[in-house]
Amino acid sequence: MSLVRDVTTVSGATLLSRLLGFLRDVAIAAVLGAGALADAFFVALQIPNLFRRLLAEGAINSAFVPLWLRCRQDGGDQSAHRFGAEVLATLGIALAAAAALCAVSAPVMIAVLAPGFANEPSVLGAQFLRLAAPYLAIVGLVAVLSAILNAAGRVGAAAYSPAIFNLVMIATAVAIMLGGLAMVPAAGAILAGAIVVAGLFQLLLVGGATLRLPGAPLLARPSLSSDVRCFFRMLLPGVIAAGLPQLTLIAGTIVASSSPAAVSWLTYGHRLYELPLGLISVGVASVMTPAIAAHIRADDRAASAAVQSRAFELALGLALPAALGLALLAEPIVAGLFERGAFGARDTAAVAGVVAALAFGIPGHALEKVLASVSFAHEDTRTPMLTALAGLATAVVAALILYPRHGHVGIALAMAACGFVSAALLGIALYRTRRLATDAAFRQRLLRMVLATALMGIAILGSRWLMATPRAASTSSIQLLLTMMAHVSIGLLVYVAALRLLGVVTFTARPDARKP
Repeated sequence: MSLVRDVTTVSGATLLSRLLGFLRDVAIAAVLGAGALADAFFVALQIPNLFRRLLAEGAINSAFVPLWLRCRQDGGDQSAHRFGAEVLATLGIALAAAAALCAVSAPVMIAVLAPGFANEPSVLGAQFLRLAAPYLAIVGLVAVLSAILNAAGRVGAAAYSPAIFNLVMIATAVAIMLGGLAMVPAAGAILAGAIVVAGLFQLLLVGGATLRLPGAPLLARPSLSSDVRCFFRMLLPGVIAAGLPQLTLIAGTIVASSSPAAVSWLTYGHRLYELPLGLISVGVASVMTPAIAAHIRADDRAASAAVQSRAFELALGLALPAALGLALLAEPIVAGLFERGAFGARDTAAVAGVVAALAFGIPGHALEKVLASVSFAHEDTRTPMLTALAGLATAVVAALILYPRHGHVGIALAMAACGFVSAALLGIALYRTRRLATDAAFRQRLLRMVLATALMGIAILGSRWLMATPRAASTSSIQLLLTMMAHVSIGLLVYVAALRLLGVVTFTARPDARKP
């Protein structure tokens, strides 16, 4: 498959998964609302979500693929598959132990993650965490198998596995509503258990696809061979760098846990922020990292600069309009997606503030993802780890400063800032080591993308002014959704048309490898 086709497959699958994730969150919001029950559920999910973010959204892929390619170059397909099987067995045992430890120490972990919780949400959170703990082991196996598929150029099954997860969660939430269990602790317990079931479905999908590879991966015992040790040395810094958004959310949750419903508001807002960032991070990690690594191993600096430039264009081509669009449309988007059932107008206003604040951090986090991918391709995961930790420290300090006066919105602003700090530090480090390279076309097209984004913003403001009507209590969720979709559609059409008129993209039968 071509690079453009791989990016299209991964981005399309990620978009489908994120849209299904919205439906999942809509259903969960209707079932749990934004009170103490939802706070307990979302805090309990911080650990499974952290492992998913650390392992399944690019970190394992970034550490695994360069080593897999080296094993195949040095010893052929059998050597590469043996390396993959050893990593799978070793990591599986380590994560199974982590899952067991998480289940045993659940009350302590909830106390650390939400020190401001009252007794009832703390007890519920510990119960939900125990039920979801086995997912910690499952997500690691899914991530390794997905990395094997990505390294072999078979991106489809790995890309679509998150959609399977979301479908299971949606079905579970619908069943809870039909069973009349909304807003009771049993609903949270059922959803927590469904996370494990959804992970098993993912494992079946990617496991079956891996077995169909030519010279399918061999079964192996846990091993600490030199290649496996090298993988773990690269993985630890890589997972910290890849988990920056989730780590900042955890830090924000700790600060906000003493304020009723603030944890839920931050979590719902973070879900919306994750849509564009997920499209960028998964596409870059799954497709661009192998491409950059291949050119680096071939010592082709011109080709590496071209691939890096296309990665920056893809990332910013999504990040810039997403940031401005979310900031301008935060209230209608939140109202259209979440305001129903136990989720009221007060919750809409609170979450919209979070979304608008987080939106400005999307370009910074997008740049950090591409820069980290370049560093990973050079088998350097330590530098992204250090810059990510610097960004996290910035977010924590800023959250503590802003929270007393600006509440949960101040925490969101602090989370937005950390991506720019990490990206700036990592970009400087890569530039000084001559690993960062772009071509002239990127610099020309960047200014045009900024102009297209500005035109999109003007169009969105115009559409909101033209369609502005007093909002009545009787306004249905369907009306809210239609209004939100109209604003988004107008903005998207103007942005794409501007890119076309400015010569950034072309619409021809033959894909342009340079389009963002």
